[in-house]
Amino acid sequence: MSTLPGFAVVVLLLTASTAGADGLALKKDVELIGSDAVGKASPLFLSADRIESTGPNLIEATGKVEARQGGQVFSANWLRFDTRLNTVDARGEVRFEQPALEVRGNTLSINLDTYRGEITQPVYRLPTQQGRGKAEHIELIDKTHYRLDDATYTTCPVDNDDWFLKIDKLDIDKTRNVGTARNASLRFLGVPILYSPWLDFSLNNERKTGILAPTVGTTERSGLDILVPYYFNLSPNYDATLYPRLLSKRGVQLGGEFRYLLPSFAGENRLEYLPDDDQAKRSRWSATLKNRYQINASTQAAIDFNRVSDDDYFRDLSNLISVTSQTHLNREAWISTQHDHWNAELRAQSFQTLQDSTATTPIAEPYSRLPQARLGMAYSLGYGMEFKLESEATRFAHSTLAEGTRVLAYPTLRMPIVNALGFITPQIGWHSSYYALDNTATDQRVTRNLPIVSLDAGTTFDRPFRFMGRNYEQTLEPRAYYVYAPFRDQSLIPVFDTALLDFSYAQMFTENQFIGGDRINDANQLTVAVTSRFNEADSGLERLQVTLGQRYYFSAQQVTLPGVAPRTSNSTDLLAAISGQITQDWRIDTAWQFDTENGTTIRQNLGASYRPSPGRALNFGYRFIDQTTEQIDVSAQWPLGQRWYGMARYNYSFQDDKLVEGLAGVEYNGGCWAIRAVFQRLATKEDQSTDAIFFQLELNGMGRIGSNPLDVLKQSVPGYRSSNEILENP
Repeated sequence: MSTLPGFAVVVLLLTASTAGADGLALKKDVELIGSDAVGKASPLFLSADRIESTGPNLIEATGKVEARQGGQVFSANWLRFDTRLNTVDARGEVRFEQPALEVRGNTLSINLDTYRGEITQPVYRLPTQQGRGKAEHIELIDKTHYRLDDATYTTCPVDNDDWFLKIDKLDIDKTRNVGTARNASLRFLGVPILYSPWLDFSLNNERKTGILAPTVGTTERSGLDILVPYYFNLSPNYDATLYPRLLSKRGVQLGGEFRYLLPSFAGENRLEYLPDDDQAKRSRWSATLKNRYQINASTQAAIDFNRVSDDDYFRDLSNLISVTSQTHLNREAWISTQHDHWNAELRAQSFQTLQDSTATTPIAEPYSRLPQARLGMAYSLGYGMEFKLESEATRFAHSTLAEGTRVLAYPTLRMPIVNALGFITPQIGWHSSYYALDNTATDQRVTRNLPIVSLDAGTTFDRPFRFMGRNYEQTLEPRAYYVYAPFRDQSLIPVFDTALLDFSYAQMFTENQFIGGDRINDANQLTVAVTSRFNEADSGLERLQVTLGQRYYFSAQQVTLPGVAPRTSNSTDLLAAISGQITQDWRIDTAWQFDTENGTTIRQNLGASYRPSPGRALNFGYRFIDQTTEQIDVSAQWPLGQRWYGMARYNYSFQDDKLVEGLAGVEYNGGCWAIRAVFQRLATKEDQSTDAIFFQLELNGMGRIGSNPLDVLKQSVPGYRSSNEILENP
């Protein structure tokens, strides 16, 4: 027997081919790193208080033993290395470390060629996932596969077992980053809340094939709502999800989604089917197909198809106001090409109109475009001149209204002049239209031609000033916009796709007050506006913007939409707007439309938000439209105590004397888990509302259980952030 003293660090290089003590060689301390890249061919570095050669092929070490090989570290009170079999046995405060696994246990046996071995009474940690647990026994199958018996798993920090999986057998596959558990029960705050004979889960939160966390909730109209999605990770660039959904008052709904992302193709397609709805007494379904094809660098095509079985599908089966308020579902296919000086598009489009059975006035069904062809051109002609052409040919179809074909062409010539004093842009155009209208008796042909002349001019003045010890710059930006278009009789032209634009600051600087091509206003008008901005001199951040504007008419209006009386005043309402990031925490957005003739407010929007830090958000809104709308909208997220957050929204319509949306919720973060409870009341029809309750438990690194309120909260409470986001990014 030979003995090496342990009063100094002794390092032995033992290669896998070593046959005896003659193979021993001293190495420098700086070479104790080991190399994972070298792998099995790498040497074993050993240090201890005492190292003995107990036989031709056996090395024993005692006292503060540490061995390293190929990115692995072994430490124990006692270790034996068999150089012939290339095996290591260790006992007493054993520690075994790999890049993907750290284990402490009583004993360790491992073959350094195959990495096969076992550890008894292990306490383990997965460093990259912050996962940890303990077991009776770990079997090391190879360097990236482990099997644990009678194990636990959690992502909670040490000495915190708020939640954990109790598992009979747990297989960990680090090559796929997947854990597979058999006879697993989930315990939360000491209470078993879920059992599964088999489940697998991602170790790094990446997507994987398997059952996703179920969602459970309840709504007034559908009862208990349980959804259990099954996810198929088919490829890095396409996947699928099946999601059966149990609605206790309605039945079982089947849904599926397929997504793909290829170099030239991309799409999301979803189908849902609810056979024999117990409430509606019929089968119900929905289809959403969104696909895009990039033909080449300048040309692409797409299809967007949306359809449901009945008008109340979304009102009965959804809890998002953006979904329940839909009235027209788009169905279109198009191909377009974009080039330096021209672009073209061919489109076919129709809509499904969702009626509200409780409404007193039916929703008008839009015309279909079957098809529409568009061509645009833009050229610079020199001397600052710019030529532009917008043209289209559209076939309009409708089930109950008059149909026809419309051809439009609008070439324009403009010459922008810009210098340090400001800008002036004269423009002249010729709007030409041709209609071929279908009639049971005779076909009608209608033409319309008129010139349009405009002049847009503005300038900017600025001055520096100081306020509360900071440097600012104030601008004064007056602008004037004149338009002339002669009257043309358009009473024989039907209204296919045209409506009156909402009066706004942007609309004041447009040639035509109508959107769509069926009406061109007669115009002899001047818009005058002024904007003042207050910007921080150093950062350029706009702290405040104030705008005033009004349009003046020099002739009476003659062109209107059917059933709409012409205006009687020689000016529009006065528009005023104030907005800006007043302080780091406060932002305001306000708009005011005032009838100067009658001295009344026609439209008013007031908005303010206060967001001093993540998790603290207050939003206030007031909306008023004369004779039609008056609403107040208040929402908030705010800390209620340490790790407690409250969420609320109150959206009330004074005009209808009803609640549009009400929401109240609470969220608590336990460090490695979070729990949310939300109650929502949502108006789905003129005289009908639905209630929904969301309750969700989120286990960090594991998944979410319950009904998901996150989409509702993000839409209903602007600025909302989950408690995990707040604590990770304070």
